[in-house]
Amino acid sequence: MTNPTTTPSTTRTAIWPCLIFQDARASSEFLVKAFGFELTGLYARDDDPSIVEHGELRWPLGGGIMFGSAGRNDTEFGRRAIGNDSVYVVCENPDELFAKATTAGAEVVRGLRDEDYGSRGFSVRDPEGNLWSFGTYWGE
Repeated sequence: MTNPTTTPSTTRTAIWPCLIFQDARASSEFLVKAFGFELTGLYARDDDPSIVEHGELRWPLGGGIMFGSAGRNDTEFGRRAIGNDSVYVVCENPDELFAKATTAGAEVVRGLRDEDYGSRGFSVRDPEGNLWSFGTYWGE
């Protein structure tokens, strides 16, 4: 494996998973409360604030997700089905995060455990059905 030519930055992110939610405002509030994301942007329609055109959540260790309301337009992005996304997120303290997530109501899919490849983590489902896996594995 070769070394990258640039240093990763916590202020710039090159990959943004994009999720769609039936209730984007409530989902973003859940992700902040249950997992510790930081809401950094939320742009709703002027004539209907319940429709989120674009939102961004940042992860404390770097990176983030973009999201919006399902059915917000007739494009391939606006017509995506809700509840079938899966995201892996690196965390530093999975035990603490697992307790926080389950207290906030995340549905446990795979409980807290140690993996044979050295990671410790868990998987949960958000209220709209998306799978979230958290662990200490940073990749190779």
